[in-house]
Amino acid sequence: MGSILVTGGAGFIGSHTVRRLLDEGRRVVVLDNYDPFYDVAIKQRNVAELESRSGFELVEGDIRDRATVDALFARCAVEGVIHLAARAGVRPSIEEPELYTSVNLAGTTTLLEACRRHEVDRFVFGSSSSVYGNNEKVPFSEDDAVDHPVSPYAATKKAGEVLCHAHHHLFGIKVACLRFFTVFGPGQRPDLAIHKFTRMMAEGQEIDQYGDGSSARDYTFVDDIVDGIVRAYDRAEHYHIWNLGNSGSVRLSEMIAKIAAGLGVEPRIRYLPMQPGDVDRTCADISRARRELDWQPRTDFDRGLELFLAWYRDRTDTGSREVRTGGNAS
Repeated sequence: MGSILVTGGAGFIGSHTVRRLLDEGRRVVVLDNYDPFYDVAIKQRNVAELESRSGFELVEGDIRDRATVDALFARCAVEGVIHLAARAGVRPSIEEPELYTSVNLAGTTTLLEACRRHEVDRFVFGSSSSVYGNNEKVPFSEDDAVDHPVSPYAATKKAGEVLCHAHHHLFGIKVACLRFFTVFGPGQRPDLAIHKFTRMMAEGQEIDQYGDGSSARDYTFVDDIVDGIVRAYDRAEHYHIWNLGNSGSVRLSEMIAKIAAGLGVEPRIRYLPMQPGDVDRTCADISRARRELDWQPRTDFDRGLELFLAWYRDRTDTGSREVRTGGNAS
């Protein structure tokens, strides 16, 4: 039996995906470069929870390094790729567009070319709801035009989907592009809003609210996202794009209020203008994923937030560095 390559497998979504695959008895090799975008100790902890599992292997390296990638494909008998590694975040991409282009496009091309050379015909690409930009039509459908991204990050995700299509067309690689809608849950990156706001409110700090609080996101629980990833990997045929979202939006002001209520605190809020690159609202049309993947999110926002806060309290009680690590919300 060959191995499934999970890039970015030491990260938030990646480590949850690896755990699910190992639970199913599959062999997994993770390629991760431990990028210091946020505290590397968090990724090391994720891997530490996996490395004793049968069928798990970690390769530390960069997805842009052709020699590393080729050697991994040959030695580990890679049978398919779940590509989750990326430079993430809308606002940081505005500050470092060259880096985002290098990692997200050159890295994806290196992996696709390795699939071609090693005759690996199954590729799952972690895309993003950010490709929809400020789409006025709600909910967002895979058939909607995505020609107007509003950040370099979003542009790289749209371009990544196009690169995948070219390799499918030319070389027959079976591709599933998955547009993730604001993933949250236990283990969430510390720079993302739910985690960052939770930490700051718990510590009595003032939080920044961009805009009047009416902006809204389709928050999707990580276990539901992982279920969609695995289903897409197993059912990949031809070239497909699927939305993975909770099919509903939560306003920023509502999200803040619910975190505060869950913590039993009164939030201290600093009101700031909307930031460049932010979109007003996201909401997924998931009818295609329901129909073609037999996929359905099972955890609504309230239950997901309850599970996240329980995880946060447990990490706080055990004195983990993870909950005390800062970053830029995205």
